[in-house]
Amino acid sequence: MTPYEAGLVVADARPAADGVRVLTLRHPLGEPLPEWTPGAHLDLLLAPGLERQFSLCGDPADREVWRVAVLREPAGRGGSAYVHEKLAPGAEVRVRGPRNHFPLEPAPRYRFVAGGIGITPILPMLAAAEAAGAEWTLLYGGRSRASMAFTGELAAYGDRVTLAPEDETGLLDLAAVLDRLPPDTLVYCCGPGPLLDAVEERCPPEVLRTERFRPEERPAGEDAEFEVVLARSGRSVTVPPRVSVLDAVRAAGAEVLYSCTEGTCGTCETEVVEGVPDHRDSVLTEEERAAGETMLICVSRCRGKRLVLDL
Repeated sequence: MTPYEAGLVVADARPAADGVRVLTLRHPLGEPLPEWTPGAHLDLLLAPGLERQFSLCGDPADREVWRVAVLREPAGRGGSAYVHEKLAPGAEVRVRGPRNHFPLEPAPRYRFVAGGIGITPILPMLAAAEAAGAEWTLLYGGRSRASMAFTGELAAYGDRVTLAPEDETGLLDLAAVLDRLPPDTLVYCCGPGPLLDAVEERCPPEVLRTERFRPEERPAGEDAEFEVVLARSGRSVTVPPRVSVLDAVRAAGAEVLYSCTEGTCGTCETEVVEGVPDHRDSVLTEEERAAGETMLICVSRCRGKRLVLDL
């Protein structure tokens, strides 16, 4: 199915914390926006070659507007600077999505852990867990209280939310939250890589759900040449070492949606018809990798000599 893509208008833009800017987006003709679920993200097509993904952090029931929060990263690749400097109220921005690789699964109880801007996908999850009558807590850390967005909204949840600014409390006390988890508890975590790594060390994989903003460090597999067959046309494409499947099939004329080229957004996820992928992404679960039904062609390769893809 072709994803929704449209030009939206910035209805509001304001700071939510030090270095964090919140955009409220609306259709220029007032048309309702597509439905989305907690954990979904949106592609902002900022300029040619400048596409970035940001988690939706508003109310899924509100079809009139979408809300995203963007952390300005001075050492970034230009996306956050563009949002902070050029997307004022009244500006137009093209969007694509929403897409959800971090869905909230039903459970009787949750433990949410967020670091910095990682609060954005977690925020609508809290409201959904609350509406479902689940038992939940949130541990939310940041460099300082001033750098932590949405603390005012979170105050409504009372003592189920623990704010832990590093300059006041030190590193997050993960042991207090994650050791001796009650049965049927799911853990949702989003934030910097070191936080996710620490949470992964404490949680069995079957209870943990994470979303990364940066590629996960994975051992490099063999980078050998292999063949990709485009199932819809029957055309064969050779993928040399150090060339991605994405680049090879695009050079051969295949039309493929893509964005981050780092294996973190899921835009280029492609169905595998035959062959065994060598997964190198940070999106698919271990179960999805084992099934081998799809792959992210911007980073993943082949564990053999031939792949047949639904392209």
